[in-house]
Parts: sequence; C-alpha cells; structure tokens
Amino acid sequence: MTNPCPPTGQPSPRAVLVGPPGAGKSTIGRRLSNALNLPLIDTDELIADTVGKPCGEYFAEVGEPKFRELEEEIVAAALENDGIISLGGGAVLSDATRDLLDRHTVIFIDVSVEEGVRRTSGDDSRPVLQAEDPEAHYRALLDKRRPLYDEVADFRARTDNRSPQQIVGAILSFLDTL
Repeated sequence: MTNPCPPTGQPSPRAVLVGPPGAGKSTIGRRLSNALNLPLIDTDELIADTVGKPCGEYFAEVGEPKFRELEEEIVAAALENDGIISLGGGAVLSDATRDLLDRHTVIFIDVSVEEGVRRTSGDDSRPVLQAEDPEAHYRALLDKRRPLYDEVADFRARTDNRSPQQIVGAILSFLDTL
C-alpha cells in the first residue's frame, strides 16, 4: 500500500487522540490542530479516502477483521506525520497499533456511556454501534476498550458537561508540561 499521508519531515505527531465513538475526537482534534497551528490527520477519513466509501460502509461490507487490518496500516502511516492524529475508536484493539502508540503522546478523549449513546444514537454510519439495546452495547464496547485506552494514554480528557474549549484548554495545559 502506498503511504496515504507522506511524512512531513517531522519525527512524530504532537498528540494522538484515542477514545470511543462519540467522545468528541474529531471536534477536539479540529480545535486542537487550530490552536497549535498543526494539521489534523483523521485516520477514519484516510480509510474512507483509501477505499472510496465511508468507513462505516466499508466496515459493514468487509467485516471487522479486514477493516482492522487496513486501519492498522493507515494508523502506522499516519503516525509518521507531524500534527494531531485522531484514531478511530477501535484502533486500540490492535496490539501493533498500541505498540506504536508507546512512542507518542496519547490523549484519551473519554465520555460516559450515557453521553456516548446520546451522541451516536441514530447514526447509521457507525455499524459497530448498531444494536437492539444501544446502551448495553456501548457499555460492553467501553468495558472492552477502556482498559486499552488507559494503557496507551498519557492524559485523559473527559468530555461530559465540558465545552470543547475547556477540553482543548486542558489538553494544551498538559502538552505545555512536556
């Protein structure tokens, strides 16, 4: 596969955002990249560009194992770039991706089950969240992934009841300590 995002000459991203669907990674990523005057690289967007269709549609079409295989390649390529890198919610399921994240500053964008369900309910573009009982499904997803987010994270930013500006401020304060 050709590198979908050629390196910019910098050794690594300023920050990598991880977290569950609906946590706010895209919103926070955009605002953080603006605040730091760095590019935002969203791996879900790179996957969609690579396969020529929305991520959720590709996931539903090829299944999770094949989707995760491509995601792993895209994430590895993205991590070679400078900027703010936003990973898809399930990217941390890959051992190889978690190993790569060891060399980067990782921000866990966290959200409660209730807020995550509210933000993603009715979103047909997220097949991984389609379930008869969305809250139970989202809770199970977080139960499985939260330990992985915690494992890779250098900082956790909770998004419930906080404005994007407050969250970005907290992240910028953390980044200033590095």
